[in-house]
Amino acid sequence: MIQITDLQIEQKMWPLLRQAFRPMFLLGASFSALAITLWLLVLAQVIELPVYGQTLFWHSHEMIFGFVAAIIVGFLLTAVQNWTGLRATHGRALGILTAVWVLGRLGLLVGAWLPWWLVAAVDLLFLPLAAILLAVPLIAVKQQRNLFFVPVLFLLTLCNALMHFGLQTGQYEIQQLGSQNAVWLVTLLMAIVGGRVLPMFTANGTMTPKAEPIVWLDRIGLGSLWLIFVLNITNFSAMVPALVMALLFATSALALAIRCARWRIWITWKVPLLWSLHVAYWFIPIGLALYALRYAGFPITNSLALHALTAGAMGNMILAMIARVSLGHSGRALQPKPIIGAAFMLVIVAAVVRVFVQGLWPELSVYWYALSAFAWVLAYAIYVLVYFPILTTPRPDGRPG
Repeated sequence: MIQITDLQIEQKMWPLLRQAFRPMFLLGASFSALAITLWLLVLAQVIELPVYGQTLFWHSHEMIFGFVAAIIVGFLLTAVQNWTGLRATHGRALGILTAVWVLGRLGLLVGAWLPWWLVAAVDLLFLPLAAILLAVPLIAVKQQRNLFFVPVLFLLTLCNALMHFGLQTGQYEIQQLGSQNAVWLVTLLMAIVGGRVLPMFTANGTMTPKAEPIVWLDRIGLGSLWLIFVLNITNFSAMVPALVMALLFATSALALAIRCARWRIWITWKVPLLWSLHVAYWFIPIGLALYALRYAGFPITNSLALHALTAGAMGNMILAMIARVSLGHSGRALQPKPIIGAAFMLVIVAAVVRVFVQGLWPELSVYWYALSAFAWVLAYAIYVLVYFPILTTPRPDGRPG
């Protein structure tokens, strides 16, 4: 039961620091729009940035360990309150965590003017700090089911460290080892969390029976995805025949596609908060299938397959989830403004253009990059403008959070 003193403390607290989704979603979404804008201006040779490392390193690093990491942390440190029944990170602790994230972004952006070790140290602090804040309530209630998210955050920290180490030692392959495996880890998180919530969300949102999981299908889909990560992080994938890797990717793609099809995207078209999540999830088997074709010898670049998972799955799922979570955890009805549906469409356009259109007409790549970037920036700018008052004001029901 909430005591009167707790409510008084809550009312004095800055609303932005009352729960982790508030600063992390607002700043993460804003940063993604800014980072893509700056990246496009760099590609167009309009500006030069004093970034840490090279601009390509900055782009690949910041979209994962800046943007995506902020959203993951915001989601986990918000969800843990529902999982455990304990008050999640808020107030001063959340302020410190947010400050560490902001300093990390600033450090990477102007890293050419700073000692490399300082930039790396501040950047590497964010995820371990978040992991500790997540672990405390989970351990307090002895909840084993969600405790695995803690080592995942530390594994992401390892991937981040590999990127920094590869940069400072001039070993590009180690940079790639860090960035690529971070993508596999985030893809795995999306597959796991999506499998938990999408059937339930779909059933509740459409008033239809919930699609119950098929255990062996889930084990094949998620198990093969875990194996892909393990083979890549240990670099054993270089010793595995290409056709075997192709078969592994194809197996994971097929299992996850069947899994997703069972959730019936066709019954969700009237509910933007649902079809947006379904479309996002479909990009996971699409990306895995592209990797299968690449290993099988088809002329598909790593960048193309990679962006199916990043611009496609991550970009769409993040926008869909933060639009939903921001409403539900701020005490509002799950009824977004109509313009949010347009934002969902724009981020789909960004992914389709970046992956498929650019792949079909690579000679016009500069125009496709610009169109994809413009759609992405507009989509996330819409979210920021629409949700700013939601994220920065107290819950209308007066409850904590």
